[in-house]
Amino acid sequence: MTGTRTFADARAWARTGTELMLDAVAGLDEAAFSAPSVLPEWTRKHLVAHVAANADALGNLVHWAATGERTPMYASAEERAAGIAKGPTLSADELRSWLTTSAHELAEGLDRLTDEQWHREVVTVQGRTVPATELPWMRAREVCVHAVDLGTGVVTFADLPKGFLTALVGEIRARRGLTELPDGPLPEVAAWLAGRPHTLADAPELGPWL
Repeated sequence: MTGTRTFADARAWARTGTELMLDAVAGLDEAAFSAPSVLPEWTRKHLVAHVAANADALGNLVHWAATGERTPMYASAEERAAGIAKGPTLSADELRSWLTTSAHELAEGLDRLTDEQWHREVVTVQGRTVPATELPWMRAREVCVHAVDLGTGVVTFADLPKGFLTALVGEIRARRGLTELPDGPLPEVAAWLAGRPHTLADAPELGPWL
């Protein structure tokens, strides 16, 4: 399972993932927001705060690409952790507002980039130097996978675009250095590779991804 992704693909997947994420939290009340997510030790509030803060952080890279001014995603590891920890202190409505506003501001910032600005280099939180054209893919991974991680049942890996799943499988497989993949449906293989719950039989447990 390998696949290529285009810039247009990534932008479309980022929009789709954002819609899935916003739909998934639309009907959550305080109790549902405070329930555990799929990720260990994270409630849905932690997860939504992380996705909202990620949009703000990617917005810093958009600013970097647009102006040439070095603006890292996060000022420090502590700032990144603080954004996640902020989640449980906010109400459901406050979290929905932050998630929605940050997503829209990021999308608007990306839309304003010129052809020249899209090809300017920025540095990710992992320290990779990449052209700004990578930003939509980075956002697509966040919103698509974390929409599933909410664990509401509204979004599963089977609901994500096939092209996105193929690209995700190819990327994680290369990062993990795997030469073979277990037989199974594409959504289940993607879930397994990403270290999420899956239905594959006899697939070895994998460590954290990203």
